[in-house]
Amino acid sequence: MHGSMQNVAPVINEARRDGMLRLAFLSAVVSLVASFAAAAAPIPLYNIYRAQDGFTNASISMAVVAYAVGTIAALLVLGRLSNHLGRRLTAIASLSLLLLGCLLLLNVHDVGTLLAGRLLVGVGTGLASSSLTSYIVDAAPSRPEWLASVASSQGPMLGLAVGAIASGALVQFGPWPRELIYLVCIGFLLVSAALIAISPETATPTQGAWRSLQPRVHLPARVRHLLPVAAAVFLATWAAGAFYQAFVPALVEDQLHTRSPLILGLVFAAYMTPSVLGAPIGGRFTSAAAQRLGMITFLAGMIGIIAAISASTLGLFIIATIVAGAGQGIAISAATRGLLHGSALADRAPIFSVIYLLSYSGAAFPSLISGRLSNTFSIPQIAFGYGVLALGATLFTVLGARNPHPDTTGNNTCDSSGANGSPIH
Repeated sequence: MHGSMQNVAPVINEARRDGMLRLAFLSAVVSLVASFAAAAAPIPLYNIYRAQDGFTNASISMAVVAYAVGTIAALLVLGRLSNHLGRRLTAIASLSLLLLGCLLLLNVHDVGTLLAGRLLVGVGTGLASSSLTSYIVDAAPSRPEWLASVASSQGPMLGLAVGAIASGALVQFGPWPRELIYLVCIGFLLVSAALIAISPETATPTQGAWRSLQPRVHLPARVRHLLPVAAAVFLATWAAGAFYQAFVPALVEDQLHTRSPLILGLVFAAYMTPSVLGAPIGGRFTSAAAQRLGMITFLAGMIGIIAAISASTLGLFIIATIVAGAGQGIAISAATRGLLHGSALADRAPIFSVIYLLSYSGAAFPSLISGRLSNTFSIPQIAFGYGVLALGATLFTVLGARNPHPDTTGNNTCDSSGANGSPIH
């Protein structure tokens, strides 16, 4: 009898620890979605800032760039902080920065306030990207195996879609169109911070927090051969996402003949949401096969988008947007899965820094260039340029996609305590 009692205690502790980890996983996913929802909140407001405050297209595109620059800076400098201070403290710091950014954006009447608010939101999102994605992967249940890579790579997409639609609806139908969405975001950020505060820590804080601020981007040698194709996937798909932010407001007005902020939010979401649905499809294939399938689908969608813009067909535009979005979801999550293959706990934050660094570079640099070119070229011509970029990246992926090497060293590359589930294959 005494022996059987001793056997029960570890089972209860195990169940309790699983329950706490489930809470951590849920808190991290909710916080990641809330962070990116706050990041997408201003998109349906850009046309109002243009109309009421005389903002130019150049100043709006600078807001897209300010956000990307803040994010890149945070990823380079703060990307490994959660390994030293723990996931919870850095997650709460990131939510606080986002909250400050939203408070600034409550009162936008000049370009300086918009840029400062977007920069703060960018830094907050960058810190959230590295700390919360690592927290998600640490706390994810081991079954199904694809859950951790899908939740961490698609959480941002889901957040951007939810933020854009909610913002569009509140701007169009709610009271205080310029303020309400930011107040709602502030509420969700406070809830997220409270959830993180009651969740368990998954990373053991270590010395060297100051040293970790030196920019260092690190990929384990065993997955470096995957980087060129992964880079092509992230750059091309995130460039298209930035195109939707920068040019779709004008497109929706000129080609699709509507000024509705909600439709603007829905069109942006039609690109982001299928990404979430595309990801589990990719989980059925090897990462190389899924990257090929995803990029071919993405290219087909981009060709449809260019055709729809030329023909001014709203229906085709939305269908093609959904196809491109599903394709990018398959490709991005497969590339992420490949780079995370067999990663140890300490590798993860630096690997996510590499992933997001490439992604935001894909968002920032084409936006800067196309923003400059928008005075010379029409939007259909700029869209064609993005199509050429998609074609190049797709050809490169189809010819160059590889799978991760199997781990031949005999080391168990995963944390032996099992606290972070199984390695992502």
